[in-house]
Amino acid sequence: MYEIKGYSNRVLEIDLTHKSWQVSNISREDRQNYMGGKGLGMKLLYDRLEPGVDPLGKDNILVVMPGVLTGTGAPCSGRFQAISKSPLTNIIATASCGGPFGLHLKTAGYGALIIKGRSEDRCMVYFDHENVEFRDAQNIWGLDTEEAQRIMAPEAKKEAALVIGPAGENLVRFANISSGHRFLGRGGLGAVMGSKNLKGVVAAGRHYKIVPANDRKFQKVKKKANLFIKRDSFSNSMGKFGTAANVKFVNKAKMLPVWNYFFGDHDQALRISGEMIQKHHGTTPHTCKPCTIMCGHKGHFNGDITSVPEYETLTLLGSNIGVFDRDAIARFNDICNKMGMDTISAGGTLAWVMEALEKGFLDRKLMESEDMDLRFGFSNGIEKALDSIAHCRGFGSEMAMGSRSLSQKYGGRDFAMQVKGLEMAGYDPRGAYGLGLAYAVANRGACHLSASIMAFEVFLGLLKPDTTRGKPEFVKFVEDITCGVNALQTCQFTMYAYTLEPFLTKYTPDFVLKKLMYLVPSVAISLMDFSLYPDLFSSVTGIKCSSKDFLRAGERIHVLERYMNTREGISSRDDVLPDRVLMETIAGDEKKRMVPLNKMIGKYYRLRGYDKNGVPGKSLLGKLKIPSVPSRV
Repeated sequence: MYEIKGYSNRVLEIDLTHKSWQVSNISREDRQNYMGGKGLGMKLLYDRLEPGVDPLGKDNILVVMPGVLTGTGAPCSGRFQAISKSPLTNIIATASCGGPFGLHLKTAGYGALIIKGRSEDRCMVYFDHENVEFRDAQNIWGLDTEEAQRIMAPEAKKEAALVIGPAGENLVRFANISSGHRFLGRGGLGAVMGSKNLKGVVAAGRHYKIVPANDRKFQKVKKKANLFIKRDSFSNSMGKFGTAANVKFVNKAKMLPVWNYFFGDHDQALRISGEMIQKHHGTTPHTCKPCTIMCGHKGHFNGDITSVPEYETLTLLGSNIGVFDRDAIARFNDICNKMGMDTISAGGTLAWVMEALEKGFLDRKLMESEDMDLRFGFSNGIEKALDSIAHCRGFGSEMAMGSRSLSQKYGGRDFAMQVKGLEMAGYDPRGAYGLGLAYAVANRGACHLSASIMAFEVFLGLLKPDTTRGKPEFVKFVEDITCGVNALQTCQFTMYAYTLEPFLTKYTPDFVLKKLMYLVPSVAISLMDFSLYPDLFSSVTGIKCSSKDFLRAGERIHVLERYMNTREGISSRDDVLPDRVLMETIAGDEKKRMVPLNKMIGKYYRLRGYDKNGVPGKSLLGKLKIPSVPSRV
């Protein structure tokens, strides 16, 4: 077995049109400025992707990046990123996955995988550390993600696959990509693969051992990181109940999506909580590897052992369509997983259809003719609808385009719960104004992971939810640190332990933290210790990185993504929220809250250095060392 000291700068570039491949290199400057994962993948895409290309055309490019920490055994480091142009949003899409493909890609000796072109026939790609094979995929076309992986990568210890299911093959705009039992979930990257006639990619790894550049320092930092995770209460809650632990907090805060975000809580909500799932379904860990937090679980549903639905699935394919039956939601989840579809966009689209039927924007006779009874609170028609979407049958072919497309065609834009074409995650921003700002300005659309500020607002109670003060500052800060975390590629859930367990934050009284965060957010931010992240990066790579360097890299990555989006036409007019959360209150909300977006967004632009149209100018790009003209490869 060979050794890689920290990271590999070898890029495997595959051209499906010509069935050819080559190996290129990542410059040290790009490695230092963009680190790895999302950041470096974004830069590789920027240097190759022309603005305006059709996301489903042969000129779109898919970049897959292992993390800097992948293969080192660092806590929660078994993740990788994919970046492309989204067929759902028509802007840049990024997705993170905890499946095994990233490790096998890196231990095959590659620091990145780039896929371009389009195959004339249905194919799959198989590669190891020295060769690439283009194989016929006709016999596996049409198989679900589980069956395809079993056939494509039968030696699980030596191989790992990226595969699409029928949804990706049929170009469902929110199709995802599977690796093991995890998914590159958002933005329709599965449709990008399907448009290239690519069923899957198999990496045969385990040829290289990943060795930190400074192993002594790495082991010391790793030990500290594990200690922080083990004593952090939020991490412990995730380990015990999974992401479903969020249900009770969000329901109590009246920001649980119910009936297409019409209500913010429900008396049956706790039926889908992590506590109830653990009690009734015999859950055990089923996680990314390696993992210390252990948020993923499997359990007994419908007479079988299957993955416990994540919080987003429990809400978007549960409470948001009025369903609180755990077994039913698990069935919906299994269908989406096997077909290869994002559960958030699927649930958000179905909720729009249900409301559109209620309000007469759609003809219920059409649904009845296709044997799809789609009504809030009824689960009978959901499985048929999901299958119709995945195979683009009947009205399923229109639902496969997502809620924005449907509302543009039939009306009902005010209750299409999406931003920039991406369906909203399972937190109603009327209960946390900072989250509302984060949704509106997030680069990939209504994404809760771009800046998970609701953790400060709701879970930790450090920022008052229904105020605008301090929110622009904290949204920017969390966006920057999140981009840094996704460039390392470690789990975002480590942010709770790594930032709240250091001495200064841990032992500062909560009332003092609250005062600082509310009155002088810049001071509160300056006191936050996230040094574990740059310490992990420098110990693995041997590249010097301070906390300031780390945060600046995160800012650079975020601004580059924004700049790429503005080249696709994005501006301030797109940084909006659905009318429902801007002009309607949550049903029964005594505070009558609506998101005061206009009070926050101007200051956010100023903090970012954007112009009044939300566009980063040449001076900002120069300051961040982002070339305004990419280095075409």
